[in-house]
Amino acid sequence: MPDTLYKIKSVILGHAVADALGVPVEFASRAELDEAPVTDMEGFGTYPYDAGAWSDDTSMGLCALDSLAKGEVDFDEIMQNFYKWANVGEYTSVGECFDIGRTCLKAIMNHAAFHVPSLKSGERGEISNGNGSLMRILPFVLFNQYCNHGGDKLELIHNASALTHAHERSKIGCGIYAIIMQFLLEKPSIHSVYKGLKEAAEVYKDSPEIHHYKRIFAPNFWDTPRDEIKSSGYIVDTLEAALWCLFTTDSYKECVLKAVNLGKDTDTVAAVAGGIAGALYGYDAIPKEWLEK
Repeated sequence: MPDTLYKIKSVILGHAVADALGVPVEFASRAELDEAPVTDMEGFGTYPYDAGAWSDDTSMGLCALDSLAKGEVDFDEIMQNFYKWANVGEYTSVGECFDIGRTCLKAIMNHAAFHVPSLKSGERGEISNGNGSLMRILPFVLFNQYCNHGGDKLELIHNASALTHAHERSKIGCGIYAIIMQFLLEKPSIHSVYKGLKEAAEVYKDSPEIHHYKRIFAPNFWDTPRDEIKSSGYIVDTLEAALWCLFTTDSYKECVLKAVNLGKDTDTVAAVAGGIAGALYGYDAIPKEWLEK
């Protein structure tokens, strides 16, 4: 149990700290951050909040974590928690929801206002392939690892994505990340990331959507020039950027700072990178001063 709790803390706080690191410079361009790079956890900037404020990436994860901690999957309760976050600021660090994606908001309102069933609330169009399900998938990955005894683990990940992002491309992106995390939780080494990618390529080889992710499966993906790495809110870009930051750095701190300084969707790219970096390097690798903030 102590080892399990350590890994959970490593992943969840690795994600949350990186999210908070990116919040003050969300939407900043890469050129702007090259001129004045983020080197520490700071406050204000894009939003009027002190250092340490986390965004929707962490809040939506906490909504799921709070429900899954009971030992069972209740998608209706999770959707209700999303509504509490969006409507009254529960699961936030500042008392209000200040950052919410349009696809997530529409899915939440589909369920809360129009009583659409949870697993049918998410948007299914190709245009709805933002990173809003990838950024909150970690609690479901942890549930699979430590509580899901016998259930279809990828089905849970795909259903979790579909709460807000139901297109196959989003489900696959979450699935690839989940498979990598599974290998990392079992054995925290960079080799586990390679094994996870190899397994994901095999699992999804017959999907017509897998070609969108082909670059992360390519040999020497880590040699991709920085200028070719995009850090937008598109799920494929976010997953690529997070993995590239992990492959091209040697510590948690270096990984998440590199992610933030790519610019644009700084909080989410950093959060996704921070989750896998937390699993790889462990809770003790997260700077204590960042945790305190």
